[in-house]
Amino acid sequence: MNLNRSIFLRIYGGMLGVLVLVALLGALSLHLVNEVRAAQHRERLAQGTFSLMADNLAQQNDTERKRSLLIWERLLGVPLVLQPITARTLDGGQRARLQRGLVVVEKTGPHAAQVLRRVGQEEWLLVAQVKQVSEQLARATLYLLADELVRYPVTEQPQRLADITRSKGFGFGVALQRIERAGLDDDQRRRVEEGDTVMALGRDGDSIRVFAGLPGSPLVLEIGPLYQLNPYPPQLLVLIACLGLCLIGLVVYLLVRQLERRVSGMEVAATRIAQGSLDTRVPAGDADSVGRLAAAFNGMAEHLQRSLSMQRELVRAVSHELRTPVARLRFGLEMLESASTEQARAKHLAGMDGDIQDLDKLVDEMLTYARLEQGAPALKFQRVDLDALLGRVIQELAPLNSKVRLVRGECQGHDGAWVEAEPRYLHRALQNLVSNALRHAASEVRLSYQLGQQRCRIDVQDDGPGIPEGFWDRIFTPFTRLDDSRTRASGGHGLGLSIVRRIIYWHAGRATVGRSEALGGACFSLTWPREQAAQ
Repeated sequence: MNLNRSIFLRIYGGMLGVLVLVALLGALSLHLVNEVRAAQHRERLAQGTFSLMADNLAQQNDTERKRSLLIWERLLGVPLVLQPITARTLDGGQRARLQRGLVVVEKTGPHAAQVLRRVGQEEWLLVAQVKQVSEQLARATLYLLADELVRYPVTEQPQRLADITRSKGFGFGVALQRIERAGLDDDQRRRVEEGDTVMALGRDGDSIRVFAGLPGSPLVLEIGPLYQLNPYPPQLLVLIACLGLCLIGLVVYLLVRQLERRVSGMEVAATRIAQGSLDTRVPAGDADSVGRLAAAFNGMAEHLQRSLSMQRELVRAVSHELRTPVARLRFGLEMLESASTEQARAKHLAGMDGDIQDLDKLVDEMLTYARLEQGAPALKFQRVDLDALLGRVIQELAPLNSKVRLVRGECQGHDGAWVEAEPRYLHRALQNLVSNALRHAASEVRLSYQLGQQRCRIDVQDDGPGIPEGFWDRIFTPFTRLDDSRTRASGGHGLGLSIVRRIIYWHAGRATVGRSEALGGACFSLTWPREQAAQ
């Protein structure tokens, strides 16, 4: 449990670090958002006025341009120059804005900026060095608009103003209205009528409106309301950060709490398994990492339970297998002591020697099976010629049973008769299958193979009584016998087929049994990939 607490303390510590990182990222994000909003605000304020000036310059000659620039400089209070586009270093976004007739505002100081606007379709830029946005910008805008509107009759001026504001992209309101509807006091109305420019607070108190009269017109030109940019305050950041961190912390707590509960269940299950309750399992319904861990844990528990059960079964079976030859040896010794003739003594010694060989064979099979069950042995795969392998097995085992013919059946190969396998273990597996078939065949055992591009198969068939279908899945289990007395009489111990299954398993293949269509008895088949993966 202490280890469990340590793990989750580390998780909580990591989550705390994540929360601090989220707070820092939030502060940086708020700063960037304020910077972007400020840039967009500056561009909206400058767009209409500088577009109006640039388009006027596009319709003038050089002399008129110089005069207009001097007038506008006095109105704005900022220097204005014309520069070739090629004289400035612009990025792709700035060039795209200028091509679309938009202004580009480059911040040059805390309150200073440089405004760029393309002059018509020419390769010239109108450049203004604005140190701060003041009422002069509004007055210059009113002057430029009034200079445009006075060229039209009074009845056409509202429509012309609407066309200008729409085409130039003003970022603030511009309107024409009668002075009595402007909401000005008597002093402000008098100053407007005298041709002065008047600034008034908006109705909401956080904006300004600028008014100027039009010569020879009963209408007054209004700009606004103009709002000052209000950056998101740090208090808002603190509030958002606190709410966000609380929400994230709550979600993290709920997730970690659920994770802790699930992992604690696995810890309890592991403790029970360690105490001997091998049938303990944990729920593994979810598809997340803990669910996969639980599934792996259950698989490990099942494998452990199966291995221990197999070990117990193996110990019981070994005890049973050893009891018979040991009892025969004891009986042979007793008979040897009471033997009166040399012939009787030799007979008992020969029987004892056979029992010793039987014990030696049993121990060898047990060691081989245990070695294969412990894990993958050191397999050195190499190309094996199946024709040579079948011929060798036939040559070794055919003399052992003169009543049964051991022959080769139909062999089909693709691109030769080679397969990749561990030669020693494959020879042992085939030898066990053929020995088993020889013990139960009536007159014939047939070996054959089939080779494809990807997989290969070896079949060992006999004309014996065969294996009932109900035993096909159990025949490869250690110490399984269909006829215990007959198998022992023929020298079998019930481990040969188990060894075959493990050998072919480590070759990434399968060992199966069925009924032989050609001979009517059993048909054992070994199937595995023709080419083995790199070890």
